[in-house]
Formats: sequence, C-alpha cells, structure tokens
Amino acid sequence: MASTAQGARALARDQITRDIKAIGRQHLADYGAAALSLRAVARDAGMVSSAVYRYFPSRDDLLTALIVDAYDAVGAVAEQALDATRRRSTSSRWVAIGTDFLAWARANQHEYALLYGSPVPGYAAPSDTISPATRVPFALLALLADGVERGEIHTATEIPTPRTVHADFAAVRSATAMDIPDGVLSRGLIAWAQLLGTVGLELFGHLHNVIHDDDAFFQLQLQRMSTYLVAGD
Repeated sequence: MASTAQGARALARDQITRDIKAIGRQHLADYGAAALSLRAVARDAGMVSSAVYRYFPSRDDLLTALIVDAYDAVGAVAEQALDATRRRSTSSRWVAIGTDFLAWARANQHEYALLYGSPVPGYAAPSDTISPATRVPFALLALLADGVERGEIHTATEIPTPRTVHADFAAVRSATAMDIPDGVLSRGLIAWAQLLGTVGLELFGHLHNVIHDDDAFFQLQLQRMSTYLVAGD
C-alpha cells in the first residue's frame, strides 16, 4: 500500500511539473523569456505561489527546465535525422539534418529564440544545460567525422589554423573522441553559424518581402553549405 501511494504521489508530481512547464512555455510565447514570472505561472496554473516554489524554487529554475527540454527536443530531431540517413552521402545528410532542424524551429519559434536568440537578462545558465546543449553540435560533429572517414570530405586546406585555435580544436577532438582535422572543424563551425543565422533570419522576419519562397531559399542555402563542407577551401 505504501509503495502504491508513493507511486501515485510521484505520478501526480510529474503531472504538475509538466503542467507548470507547459504554462511556462506559453508565457514565453505571450510575454517573452525576460518577463517569465513564477507568480504569473502559478496564477494561470490555479496554484498559490508557495505551491509552485516546491516544484521550481525560482524563475531561473523554471527557465532552466524549459531550456533543457528544448535542447533535448531539438537534439533528438538532429540525432534521428543523422541516424535515418546513415546510408546516404555526407551532403544529403547535412541537408536532411538542416531541413528537420528548421521544421522544429518553425514549430517551436519561442523555444528556438530561448536557445539561440539573445541571452535572458539576469539569467546565468547552470551546468545542467551543458549536456543537452551539445546534442545538436555533437550530431553535426559525428556527421563530419563520418564524412572524413568515408573520404567524402576534402580535408586539405590552404588556410593555416592559428596556434591558439588549434589548441581549442584539439580539445574538441579529445572531448568527443572524433578525429576531425582543423580545417574541417573550422568549416563545420562556419556552416553551423550559417545554419543558425539562416533560420533566425526567417523566424525573426528579417527576410520579409525579400525572400518569397522560404523553403526554396532554405534548401538553396543548405546545398551551398553542404558543398562548402565537403569541397573545402
């Protein structure tokens, strides 16, 4: 009986936690991350503030939970795209990952802004966010490593890597156990920045009345990124 009661309490706590986070995500959409308030979330959840504090002691704790959830969600998208395309070329895999990444961003614009937009004033991300935040970059690094191993990515470069940057890249190789040359890592970071920038330009309306076919434009950009990744400098 005691075990059953504990299980019921755990289920109830999980459900309330999910409900609070769902309201928090809605408040992100309605008011923005900077205006997120536990009192306002508690009000919309039909709870007193002191009750919400038992689940999330501060606004930053709720914000962290929302960030972790968002990173895990988009990370799963990238990992699934990588796994589903393992028999395809490096270029087509990059296009597939980028396409699915954009689809997630379009469906979750406010979460995308929370992860890849301007920092939330007064919020310092704790270490809890580090592992989830690496899921998409790790998927892209795995793509690069596999492309190098297959011989599909040109590894030679005429642009020397500064000594300090080489040390940083060596740390990345050590941490990920992926043997990716400096030039390929550099191109990968450039492509990642371009992917984020292209998605952001669309989502935040910077291409409004400039680009009229967002899908065609995005696919063109992905194709150009993939050519740069594979062909080299």
